[in-house]
Amino acid sequence: MGKKKVLFIDRDGTLILETDDFKIEQFEKLIFYPEVFQYLGRIVRELNYELVMVTNQDGLGTADFPEEDFWKVQNFIVRVFENEGIRFSEICIDKSYPHENLPTRKPGTGMLTKYFSEQYDLPNSFVIGDRITDVKLAKNLGCMSVFMNDGRNLGATDIKESAEQLKPFVAVETRDWKKIYEFLKAAK
Repeated sequence: MGKKKVLFIDRDGTLILETDDFKIEQFEKLIFYPEVFQYLGRIVRELNYELVMVTNQDGLGTADFPEEDFWKVQNFIVRVFENEGIRFSEICIDKSYPHENLPTRKPGTGMLTKYFSEQYDLPNSFVIGDRITDVKLAKNLGCMSVFMNDGRNLGATDIKESAEQLKPFVAVETRDWKKIYEFLKAAK
């Protein structure tokens, strides 16, 4: 058995649509990304990638963002994906704020250290996300990114590099899950 390729997939703005306040703690705010089930399902069935959800949830567990509200929605999201045959081998959630500069917060790799082993094929793995910090995470992991850029330059203030400096770590830029599937199928 060869090394495992991984898709490190962001949650908000990638699997589900981002909200204006960047918090999805109520079911009324939850909208799944268009065609995510159809094409992520095909990726799971047809291609050989392990799926890992990696998300920053600023201040989770504080009065402004109670864990009880978050987990109801998060567990529902995971169940819906599982019902479609899409299973994440690991779900990594960082609760810190950007100013804390913790190594576990994307683009840091503190939650993902186990993937720096002989079991995993990081050069042929991808980070899929909608923020510049997801592209920087790909750089930090030694892989490439699928950048679901919505033009808002999200996460740019959290890192030193500019979007231009990180372009070499963007394998494809699209907001279309069908194109992501087609890209990964061609890359295999």
